[in-house]
Amino acid sequence: MTIKKPKKDLFDTQTITTKKPPLADRMRPQNLREFVGQEHLVGSNKILRRLVENKELISLLFWGPPGVGKTTLASIIAQAMDAHFVAFSAVLSGIKDIRTVIEEAKDQLKYYNKKTILFVDEIHRFNKAQQDAFLHHVEDGTITLIGATTENPSFEVNAPLLSRCKVLVLEQLTEDHLKTIMTNALSDKERGIGNLKVEVQDNAFDFIARLSHGDARVALNTLEASAMLTKPDQGGNRTVTLEIAQEAMQRKALLYDKGGEEHYNVISAFIKSMRGSDPDAALYWLARMLDAGEDPLFVARRMVIFASEDVGNADPHALQLAVATKDAFDFVGMPEGWIPLAQCVTYLACAPKSNAAYMAYLEALEDVKEKGALAVPFHIRNAPTPLMKDLGYGMGYKYPHSFGGYVEQAYMPDELQGREYYKPTDNGFDKVMKERLALHKKERNTSK
Repeated sequence: MTIKKPKKDLFDTQTITTKKPPLADRMRPQNLREFVGQEHLVGSNKILRRLVENKELISLLFWGPPGVGKTTLASIIAQAMDAHFVAFSAVLSGIKDIRTVIEEAKDQLKYYNKKTILFVDEIHRFNKAQQDAFLHHVEDGTITLIGATTENPSFEVNAPLLSRCKVLVLEQLTEDHLKTIMTNALSDKERGIGNLKVEVQDNAFDFIARLSHGDARVALNTLEASAMLTKPDQGGNRTVTLEIAQEAMQRKALLYDKGGEEHYNVISAFIKSMRGSDPDAALYWLARMLDAGEDPLFVARRMVIFASEDVGNADPHALQLAVATKDAFDFVGMPEGWIPLAQCVTYLACAPKSNAAYMAYLEALEDVKEKGALAVPFHIRNAPTPLMKDLGYGMGYKYPHSFGGYVEQAYMPDELQGREYYKPTDNGFDKVMKERLALHKKERNTSK
C-alpha cells in the first residue's frame, strides 16, 4: 500500500513567507540619520557620532530604560564599522554560548580580518562567572562588547568588566520623539504602514505618545495594532480614533490635558489634599497624574514647594525629604520612580502644617514695596575698610556668641522697629520656635 504525501498548502506557504515582523522591528533605524532621540550621544560632534564617523571601536555599556534605542545603536555601530555582529540575551544564554561566540569571533578575525561586536542585552542578568568569561577576550581585542542594561551598571556589572567599558546613559524618549518616530512609520511605504493609508486623529496620536511612557517599541506596536483594528472605508483609508487607540493600548484615556484646565484642577486637588492632611486623596491624585502621563519631576517640584509653603518649620525634615525625593526620582526614573513619590506624598500629607514662614515673607515683602530701600543700621553694617570704620560702620555691634548665643540689639531699620512678621503656630516643631521667640521677647522686655 502506497501512502501519498499530502500536497503542500499554497496558502499556508504564502502565509509563512509573507509574514512580517512587528512594526517596531521593521522601523528600526539603519543609520544615525534615521535615529531619533539621544541627541547628547548621537548629535553633531557627540561621542557616538564621532566613534562612528572615525570608525573607532571601543567596548560600551548602554544604560537606560526600555525602548530608547540600545539594541538599535549597537546594530548601527556594527554596520558602520563593517564588523561581525552577534546579539544575544543574557536571559537565554550561558557560558557555553559565550564560548561559541568567542570561537566564532576568532575565526572571523583569522579568515576574514573582521572584528566582532558582541551585543549582550540585559547584561545585568549575567552572574559573576558569566561576566568574567568576557574579560580576557575584551581585553585582548577578540571581541568588542556592547552591553545593554536597564539597571545601574555600578551595582550590576563586575568592576573589572565595568572598567573596560565606557558607560553611556540613554535617556527616556520624549513625547515629541515618539511622535516623530510614529510619523515616520505612517509615511514609510517600505518598512512602515504608509501603504495602508492610515490617518491618526490628534487626540489618539497624543494618547499613544503619552501612554507609551518614552518606549518607542510600545508606541510603534500600539500604532500598528490601532491600524489593524481600523476598518478601511470605501477608498481604502483608515482613521484611527481615540477609542481605537484605547483598545489597542488596552488603556483608557484619562481626562487630563497637561496644558489645559484639567491639569490645573488635578494639581490643585493634589496640593489641597496634602494641605488638608488626607494622604489617601493625595495618593489618588498622584496616581491620576502619573497614569495620565504627567512629568513626575513636575510633581516632585510641587512637593518641594509644598514642603516649605505648607509644612514649613512645623516639620523641617519635610523639605529635606522632598528634595531627596526629587533626587531619588532623578536616579531611579520610571517605572519604579512612583515609589519615592508616594512615600513623600504620604509624609507631607501626614506632617504637621505651618505656613508661618510663607506668610512672614509676604508681609516683609509688603514693607519692602511700600517703604522702599530703608537704611541698614550702622552697627550691623559691614566694615571692610578703615574709612567705613571711621564712619561708624559696625560700631557697637554685639557678637551673640559672646553672650551665650543671644543678646538684645536692633536688626531692623529704624522705621520698622518692633515689626513682627514671623508668627509660628502651635503645630509640630513650630511650637518650639514659638516658645524660643517668646523667651527672647521676654528677655528683651526685661532688659528695658
